[in-house]
Formats: sequence, structure tokens, C-alpha cells
Amino acid sequence: MYTKKIYFSGGKVCELQEIFRDVPGVVNVLVGTVAAKNVRSYVEPEPRNVENISAVEIEFNPKRRDLSVLMDVLFNALNPYVENNLGVYYATGEDEPQVELHLNFIANRGREPVVTKACLTINDPNIDKAVRKCFVRVGRLTSFVAAPEDEQNILQKHPELSTDIDLTKLKTSLRF
Repeated sequence: MYTKKIYFSGGKVCELQEIFRDVPGVVNVLVGTVAAKNVRSYVEPEPRNVENISAVEIEFNPKRRDLSVLMDVLFNALNPYVENNLGVYYATGEDEPQVELHLNFIANRGREPVVTKACLTINDPNIDKAVRKCFVRVGRLTSFVAAPEDEQNILQKHPELSTDIDLTKLKTSLRF
């Protein structure tokens, strides 16, 4: 079976692991740390390198689950408009266009549309919408180091732990 990998950071990684564990098409989810180069943010103008960011590695079957659906799940769990160390890191260049397209959509939600050459607008630019800043970081992965086995699947091993995300509500709201 052909699989691909994508890496997400943000919030508590044990919660992210639990969220993606049951998504159809996801083969495996590991907790670990990532390092990435040329990481850019929609609020920081200069790209930089990052190291030792806690993240989850999601191995998925692209024939069963699209990468943009996985990013939708991430942005349903964590708000991209709040500073929470949210990041999307891709391992191969073929994922870059899809990640960039999806994040540009997220970053430009609520902004006034561009006026066309014919001076037409699709939406009324006079609608008073607050423009939100997207705090998601994106970059090319350089390394992933999986956490030891005792740090994997923490919420399955300790269901009594409290979570910031209402996992039951989130899982019932996601429809696949």
C-alpha cells in the first residue's frame, strides 16, 4: 500500500494523536519532534529554521484520504487565527502546492475580494468583516524523531487525563 506522511504541530500533541488516530485513511500516527527549514508564517515576513518542535507524524493513504481533509481536521481542532504554535510540515515537494493552496485559503478568509479588470466584485467589499491574522507556520521537514514508546498514545493509556479539546464532540462533528 502506498502511503504519504505529513507533520502537524500545535496544542497538545497527545490530543492531535488521538484526533487523527481514528480518521479513515490514516495508517499510523506518531508523536515526536520535528526540525524544518525555510519555515514561513503568515505573520512573520522572514523565513527561518525551526528545531525540536513537538509534532505528530501522520502516515496516510492518499487514495483514501486527501491531504486537504487532514488539514481541515487540524483546523477544526485548533484555531489557525490564534497563536498556538500551529505548523504544517511536509516531507516531499509534491505536497507543497496543496499545502500552500490550502493555507492561502485559510489566511485570506474574511478579506475583501480583489476587484477584477472589469471593475466587478463577487462579494460586497462594504461588509464590515474583521481581518484575522493566520498564525500557521509552514515549511519543508528536515527531520522527525519519534518519541519513545511510553510517550505514544498517552490518552489511550490514560483516559482520565483532561484535554483542552473536547475530543468526543470533535469526533462526532467530523463526518467522513
